[in-house]
Amino acid sequence: MNILITGANGQLGTELSGLLPNAILTDAKELDITNKNAVSRFVKRHNINTIINCAAYTAVDAAEDNIIDAVKINAIGPENLAKTGRKMIQISTDYVFDGSAKRPYKTTDKPFPLSIYGYTKLLGERAVSRFAHEHVIIRTAWLYSPYGKNFVKTMQKLGAEKSEINVVNDQFGTPTYAADLAQAIVEIIPQIDEKKSGVYHFTNMGQCSWYDFACEIMKKSGLQCKVNPIPSSQYKTAAPRPLYSVLDKTKIIDTFGITTPDDWKDGLARCIREINRGCK
Repeated sequence: MNILITGANGQLGTELSGLLPNAILTDAKELDITNKNAVSRFVKRHNINTIINCAAYTAVDAAEDNIIDAVKINAIGPENLAKTGRKMIQISTDYVFDGSAKRPYKTTDKPFPLSIYGYTKLLGERAVSRFAHEHVIIRTAWLYSPYGKNFVKTMQKLGAEKSEINVVNDQFGTPTYAADLAQAIVEIIPQIDEKKSGVYHFTNMGQCSWYDFACEIMKKSGLQCKVNPIPSSQYKTAAPRPLYSVLDKTKIIDTFGITTPDDWKDGLARCIREINRGCK
């Protein structure tokens, strides 16, 4: 089985490459997923069987001013990959929801994105659902890892530089260790078929606010920085965020036999141990 991982240099792609050492790894320089002909040629030349699309325009605020780029990467790119006729795993986001729910979002709940980023990711979902007969769309949230830029590493940097910081305490979700999502994907790959095709949710277990998350990062990193809780109204961003985006994992656990993911605090502890080992 020849597996293609797009966006292989990102957080999830890096974790997947360690679990799938024989996979073909590409980033934008190796494969422009917005170029339909280039995608078709590449997939045929390498006899690809399964595509894991980790490529995405993830700059949530910048997407508000760079709509064309966000549409190309988050919507047109997945469509081009889906049209190759290969099995496909598409990574999506909790930002397809507006955050008005009072309980974890199910896969059957109607999406209503608040941002360009969320809207373009939803368009990508719809393209994959339409054109890839055997597909798994996985919505995840608050992804972090020892690699690249993410909330954990930003908090560690600020915690080492400052005596106190402000973090919003009225946005709730579930931090997700990319290594845990990567392991789930590896378990799903051999099970992909038309019958199981559809949308799924995966995060670690539990829920917290960004403030809670920041406090736990400081604690587990041994940093003395004080974290002050503030409302979202005091931290303006170009793109609105869902105030609540906890995802219900029941479907993915029941359908694919995925082992129940660790609590988010346990996942964070494992990630910080990896960071301390020198991962970047």
